[in-house]
Amino acid sequence: MIEQPAYTRFGVSDEEWGLLVGLPQAVLTAAAAAESDGTRRTMAENAAGLETIAVGRESASPLVAAVAGEVVSRVGDPETGAELPVITPDDPKAMIEDVLARAGQASALLADRVDEGQAGAYRHWLVEIAEQVVGAASTGGILGIGGDVVSDSERRFRDRLSHVLND
Repeated sequence: MIEQPAYTRFGVSDEEWGLLVGLPQAVLTAAAAAESDGTRRTMAENAAGLETIAVGRESASPLVAAVAGEVVSRVGDPETGAELPVITPDDPKAMIEDVLARAGQASALLADRVDEGQAGAYRHWLVEIAEQVVGAASTGGILGIGGDVVSDSERRFRDRLSHVLND
């Protein structure tokens, strides 16, 4: 007997699964890019985001658990020391707009394909990833002292994501 791909349990195509699996890491990258913090702070943000993605494997939502498992299998498990590379987009604003548009597409897709509990868990998980990333390293200050825990641009991204996802 041939085993069906995981995404068939959720009534989505391979391409739609790609959207759902790609979005958590894209949210992480966009949240980190919302404020230019320097490499050390961005690494801390990446670590917080990857950890939040990995924790999703333990979600009560089968959708979140499956997506998180797929992401971790692709990028590595933070429990084994995996780290994401620091990505600095050429145009952070355009990248953020793209991620927000894809989040809207994913939200509409899930509203059409899965029950509200699954869709809501996925949307909330994406906002939680953004929340953990933007709160992982303060912006400004001197030698890591002082500054804002969450900058205005980071807060704006998180709030816009939450609005797009109706979370």
